[in-house]
Amino acid sequence: MSLLVKGASTGRDVVAVTPASGLRYVGFSAHRLAAGERLEVSPAPGREVCVVILSGVATVASGDAEWRELGDRSGPFDDRPPWAVYLPGGAPIALRAHAPAELAICTAPGTGKLPPRLLEPGAMRRSTRGRELNTRFVTDILPETEPAESLLVVEVRTPTGHSSSYPPHKHDRSEPPAETALEEIYYHRLDPPQGFVFQRVYTDARDLDESHAVEDHDVVLVPRGYHPVVVPWGYRSYYLNVMAGPQRAWHFRNDPAHEWILEER
Repeated sequence: MSLLVKGASTGRDVVAVTPASGLRYVGFSAHRLAAGERLEVSPAPGREVCVVILSGVATVASGDAEWRELGDRSGPFDDRPPWAVYLPGGAPIALRAHAPAELAICTAPGTGKLPPRLLEPGAMRRSTRGRELNTRFVTDILPETEPAESLLVVEVRTPTGHSSSYPPHKHDRSEPPAETALEEIYYHRLDPPQGFVFQRVYTDARDLDESHAVEDHDVVLVPRGYHPVVVPWGYRSYYLNVMAGPQRAWHFRNDPAHEWILEER
């Protein structure tokens, strides 16, 4: 199982995380559509879906529900939340771009019991985490305080030269309230796009310990372990996180070796 899934720099289908990737709960794909282009996505049975309009303008339709011309960002680095749609699954999803658009399809197990709904930018919580060169900016797209069966979706913008998802933390043990078991993916975007970031995924026992130079549109899989990101000077980082597991709650444990950085100085 490779933790790095390379994205395509051109073409409609950018990257996909499927069951063959080795994750049990999280599914993901990203697509870029030209103005007027259409795409139909058929989620696997028993999967709920969150469609995120990363950039551009698009209409999202599934079953009897339709939301027209969503989106007002030129790219994920715009300082505003995205538009998104929650869908319970069970029906194909029709996407149509009205301007060049990048769309993310996030999936996780679901029984289809919840109604579809629009996730409006104005209702999304935004926050700043960290301090100094550990500062980053977070938007909760589909947090645990909002209805869903499995999915948790968040996006993070990290300034140039900063660290993110730091101090290293993990969520791979079902020991609530101290920690919950959640798989996670990072969908990375870079500004300018020729840049790269470094991401490490490792466990206490180091039976998993991988470090990757991650480029624009790449996905990093986090089946378990700590997973910090470091952004080189000159580039800005964006990533979309999708998490899911047997319990829909985000409780994490920091790596004790590095938790000291949270202390006031």
